[in-house]
Amino acid sequence: MKTGMRPQDIVILLKKVTPIGMKMNGKQLAESLGISAAEVSESLERSRIAGLIDNSKSIVNTLSLKDFLTYGLRYCFPVTIGGIVKGVPTAISASPFSNQLVSGEESFVWPCIDGKSRGQAIEPLYPSVPNAVGTDTDFYKLMSIADVLRMGRVRERELAINELNFYLERYARQQRENC
Repeated sequence: MKTGMRPQDIVILLKKVTPIGMKMNGKQLAESLGISAAEVSESLERSRIAGLIDNSKSIVNTLSLKDFLTYGLRYCFPVTIGGIVKGVPTAISASPFSNQLVSGEESFVWPCIDGKSRGQAIEPLYPSVPNAVGTDTDFYKLMSIADVLRMGRVRERELAINELNFYLERYARQQRENC
């Protein structure tokens, strides 16, 4: 197995820090994300090796994940902005950013046939993300936060880090309560 991080590793870790994802086993994660169970297993092992999840592969190391997302995501998985397409809003075009930022004419979407918005295309970290976010609002927000961290300007990234802190602190608090 290759040990370098892959984009789906971030998708899986962000799902695991949601209230819904915390309760899921590997098979359920796979089904909810449209990723094979084998790939979820391999991903969790890569994350364990990287120190982003504990040895049991069940508890996300929120401090390490925050560091990776804040400082490494944009370099490991940069965004290429494409043409205008129909899709699902992401980055600064999605909640919570769409309410906080005035982006002028810019609108960003993950290309998706079923999408109801138009904007510049951003390739999601994993192809199934536009469909997977539909059933978990927290996961959708976390994936949009990840896109802001991948492509945003300084002010946008600061807002994204604040939002990310909220979700990671909530996850850590829930983990402490479950112990």
